[in-house]
Amino acid sequence: MTYEIRTLTPGAAGPAATGSPHGGGRGRLVAVSDLHVRYKENRDIVEGLKPESEDDWLLVAGDVGEFVSDIRWALSLLSSRFAKVVWVPGNHELWTPAQDPVQLRGVARYEHLVDICRELGVLTPEDPYPVWEGAGGPVVIAPLFLLYDYTFRQPGSTSKKEALARAEKAGVVCTDEHFLHPDPYPTREAWCQARVAATEARLAAVPEELPTVLVNHWPVVREPTRPLWYPDFALWCGTEATADWPRRFRAAAVVYGHLHIPRLLMLDGVPHQEVSLGYPREWQRRAAAPGRPVQILPTPATVGSGTTGGPA
Repeated sequence: MTYEIRTLTPGAAGPAATGSPHGGGRGRLVAVSDLHVRYKENRDIVEGLKPESEDDWLLVAGDVGEFVSDIRWALSLLSSRFAKVVWVPGNHELWTPAQDPVQLRGVARYEHLVDICRELGVLTPEDPYPVWEGAGGPVVIAPLFLLYDYTFRQPGSTSKKEALARAEKAGVVCTDEHFLHPDPYPTREAWCQARVAATEARLAAVPEELPTVLVNHWPVVREPTRPLWYPDFALWCGTEATADWPRRFRAAAVVYGHLHIPRLLMLDGVPHQEVSLGYPREWQRRAAAPGRPVQILPTPATVGSGTTGGPA
């Protein structure tokens, strides 16, 4: 399977060069998200995911599936093929579906998934940040688990309560409200705040001479949510607390999913790559081959084509 290489239009602001574009090591850093392997069509795509070289790393930016057995299956397969797999959880991994034999909730469920990843040799947000020494490196790969805190509100909503009431009136209520439990935290936003504080301290400790690739299921800035068909859904899409992180922590790229709007978006000189596969009903409408990992490093050269993807 060939990788998807997204390029910028001539004159567009691009990221600062990171290491040598061809040297510093072999291999490429690529990313996918929102594999949703409960769907047979998506499972078939995952079975076909293979690296272009034995040195390639794969970033998996969440929403592999809802059932622990499915998550284990996909990560086991991918980690057997790629030189290194780095995973971050999405909201679907954190659900506790009634049909899943594993009925752990909240932090306990997340920790169980981390244990599975360690068994498979897959890196998680709980591990030391690895340094990518391949083409485009050296770059610190920072897998993040941040959740959301309902601060991506629509104009006129000044509190979570008001924002949720507006969303409910519009017929928009994320399934997380029923299946994503924050135990032992009292609320999802409290869990988010704890994750943000701990992660911020870790990122601040990264040596200043090294750029980063920030990998999170949810976008770390609000701009990617602007094209949402249902604007109120942005409530479940991130936190304002991370708005300055891409520049503050020297991001060579930001990788995310969740929105099912695959595209490259340049913000303040930093490429933000939404790398989702999405549901069959979404990717079947697109002309491009579904599920191709997106190349993150080395940064592709600027050529005469626009950003890829669009609202799904």
